[in-house]
Amino acid sequence: MDITTILFLVAGLALLVLGADLLVRGAARIAIMAGISPLVIGLTIVAYGTSSPELAVSIQSSFAGEADIAVGNVIGSNLFNILMVLGLSSLVAPLPVARQLIRFDVPFMIGVSILTFILGRDGIVSRLDGTILFIGGVGYTIYLIYKGLQDGNPESLDEFDLPSDAQSVPPFRTGIVNVGLILIGFVFLVLGAHWLTESAIAIARALNVSELVIGLTLVATGTSLPELASSLAASYQGERDIAVGNVVGSNIFNLLAVLALCAIVSPNGINVSPVALQFDFPFMIAVAIACLPVFFSESRISRPEGLLFIGYYVAYALYLFLKATDGAQLAIYSQFMATFVIPITVVVLIGTTIASARSNPPSQPHP
Repeated sequence: MDITTILFLVAGLALLVLGADLLVRGAARIAIMAGISPLVIGLTIVAYGTSSPELAVSIQSSFAGEADIAVGNVIGSNLFNILMVLGLSSLVAPLPVARQLIRFDVPFMIGVSILTFILGRDGIVSRLDGTILFIGGVGYTIYLIYKGLQDGNPESLDEFDLPSDAQSVPPFRTGIVNVGLILIGFVFLVLGAHWLTESAIAIARALNVSELVIGLTLVATGTSLPELASSLAASYQGERDIAVGNVVGSNIFNLLAVLALCAIVSPNGINVSPVALQFDFPFMIAVAIACLPVFFSESRISRPEGLLFIGYYVAYALYLFLKATDGAQLAIYSQFMATFVIPITVVVLIGTTIASARSNPPSQPHP
């Protein structure tokens, strides 16, 4: 490991941040021109665009025979997206959660997570399994676009940072500029993620860390930085639907497209390690399920809830570190989490959900 590795790491991070900002701006303006709701843009264009690094890295890993990196990248990215991206974004500003997310997209994300776990229980996500997941992803995307065209909300367009003379610019020219922003953003995101991920892998392997842990941590964090940058930028710019929709859409895309395509292009499918099946997959499902009571609570993600998310990611990362280093304190740490922290969190989430349900009657849903 030399100074060049560090330089590529920093350059990759810079490109990710710049590319994410360009992507959010271009996608937001495309949403206005097409009459599609900002939430659907966040769930599709922004979510899929910022997940392109996960797709590139995971497919490359599959071809190279490094299935643990590919699977770990998907699981780790989904955990990072919910716990860190939403957590940090809610610290910028509390994030209102659209009714569609609570009623459809989050339950769909939970269902897809469980389905993927079931398909991989035999230790492999086969080509047939991948095809099933991919067809589900295509159907989900078509449904979102159709619903977005039906439910476009022009009254919310003041959320986006548009030029004051936007109406005087010919639509064709405006469209070309916005598509250009999105394409440049995609290029910066993919290139930046590649530089950052390759540097992170070099650093991790120099420390003799397993490929699964590399995928769950450094690779997942590196490829999830576009989601983090996009959601933080969207939250700061007031584009609230994009900030939350980006995370939910990215997680769905990671399972229905990234993991699915890895299984399809691999001659014998993609292997799933017993370690991932025993802990990491169930933890990903548990985090997805935890989104429902948090989102349902006052239909927003508050700053305290964001801090809770961040705390759990730190706890998860510490667990992986202790396990990777054969730390003598791992058993004590695991027992403490299982006996105290997790049960207390479950009780708090249930109590919050019940209190929110009582204070928000179904006849008056949050918009």
